[in-house]
Amino acid sequence: MRKFVIISLFAVASIVMAFGLGSEKPAVDFLNSLSQAQRNKTQMPFDDESRMLWHYIPSSMFPRAGIQLNELDPNQKSKLEELLKAFLSETGYTKTMKIIDLENILLEISRDSIMRNPENYSIAFYGNPEKDSLWAFSFEGHHVSLNFTILNGKVENAPRFLGANPARIPSGPREGERTLQNEEDLGFELINSLSEEQRNMVIFQQDPFSDIVTGKSTEVEHFSPVGIRYGQLNRNQQLILLKLLDEYLSTIPAEQAEKRMNKIKNEELDEVRFGWAGATVLGEGHYYRIQGKSFLIEFDNVQNMANHIHTVWRDFDGDFGRDMIREHYKNSDHHKHDL
Repeated sequence: MRKFVIISLFAVASIVMAFGLGSEKPAVDFLNSLSQAQRNKTQMPFDDESRMLWHYIPSSMFPRAGIQLNELDPNQKSKLEELLKAFLSETGYTKTMKIIDLENILLEISRDSIMRNPENYSIAFYGNPEKDSLWAFSFEGHHVSLNFTILNGKVENAPRFLGANPARIPSGPREGERTLQNEEDLGFELINSLSEEQRNMVIFQQDPFSDIVTGKSTEVEHFSPVGIRYGQLNRNQQLILLKLLDEYLSTIPAEQAEKRMNKIKNEELDEVRFGWAGATVLGEGHYYRIQGKSFLIEFDNVQNMANHIHTVWRDFDGDFGRDMIREHYKNSDHHKHDL
């Protein structure tokens, strides 16, 4: 069985491309590479209702808007690769490709080429990046949902969902390979560094949830506060929590990640809570959440005998660029879209 390589999805010649240089140019280049029929399928009005409809189950179970990888030629896939690299960090791009490549593992296990197909991932645009100050795009399929909203070059990138099945490849030439292992291992490192008194604060229920609690919701509200506050951790534990936060932010370009981390540190760190449900050892079902004033992270590994990870980053005000869009329409005479 072949080894994982990033270009396995985009079977094109190697491209020298910088990561994290998000702008309208790679979006325009991709759209201009499409035929008119393809573009009609890919590009929709900004206020199309599908912009905020998302899921992380296979595309055969939840058809996506836009155009699928299997409908693109090698040149168009190359342009899509440039686009994703421009709006993700190298870490984020690599994680996304590894997750998609797990479809090949599931295909070998299930022999179900309808449900398990690494080409069944879709790209959809909302608005016109060449002419509009406000536009958006999404890249989505099984265990991947990346949503970007852009206003005058400023990017909002939530919700961000990444999952992994199998989280640890159980057999074959790639036995033991883990995807999203840092998100899992840092969570365990933190929970297992706590004193008994701290653990009693952190573990808010004995049984884990069967999935992320927010699911595919288009908007999320704050959960009732559970877990331990940042200020109730010792310095070493605080550093682990910050490292865990950084792991989730590392999927987006470094400049954006640094700006967001600084904003969290300056404005809401004392309000950030870490809560846990389920087992505190690898191989048994477990769940954690990190909640701040502006964001929510969920991690769940319960399904398939605790070998199936779901993770999500949600912004209470910024999902699908809501805060940015609200500000945009407040300061313009445009028709106000549904937020």
